[in-house]
Amino acid sequence: MEASPVGIHQASPEELRERIAAEREGVPFLVLRDESAKQRIVGLVPGTTTTIGRSTECDVSLPWDQEVSRLHAELQMIGDQWVLVDDGLSSNGTFLGDERITSRRRLADGDVFRVGATSIAFRHPLARGSGTTRAQQPATAVTVTPAQRRVLTALCRPYKGGANFATPATNPQIAEELYLSVAAVKSHLRALTRAFGIDDLPQQEKRQRLVAMALQLGVVKERDL
Repeated sequence: MEASPVGIHQASPEELRERIAAEREGVPFLVLRDESAKQRIVGLVPGTTTTIGRSTECDVSLPWDQEVSRLHAELQMIGDQWVLVDDGLSSNGTFLGDERITSRRRLADGDVFRVGATSIAFRHPLARGSGTTRAQQPATAVTVTPAQRRVLTALCRPYKGGANFATPATNPQIAEELYLSVAAVKSHLRALTRAFGIDDLPQQEKRQRLVAMALQLGVVKERDL
């Protein structure tokens, strides 16, 4: 399968900010990448059917992907759930993970499905819990200690100059730069995820989100990198 469109190794700081802004809207959306690997975010409208295909008339049009049928799949809202539908619409199939969908499949926040050679991530921020979670609230006033700020800056360092395809610094890299133990770095990062209100996110998302929020909110500035 093609790499996930929300993989941390692909995202620029600007793209991360775009995703956070979309999440704060609280409505479901899709994330994919076009033929030039540029991120595209497509909002989903409750009560409507979203069509996916190669045709320019589709709501999510993928004209560059020759493996995609003109009308390949649909997204429908049934009750309060979003469902991916491919009941014979496509020639090459629609896949959720390694499994081909033969009719319909309910989607969960974070699922990545594939049509043709294009991977599409489904995001549904409010599906993580009832009401608005801390992770969805704007962290406009985040207080961090000087030591935490140094760790956060080191975490963001690979994104200097808006570098594309960067990844957050690893714990050993941060420890080496700041002359800390890896255990101390982990402790600071745990405190930072609590301060930014994202400690309830899946582990693999926390570092990426820390970088995006730190840069977006100005806790870490370009000149600091």
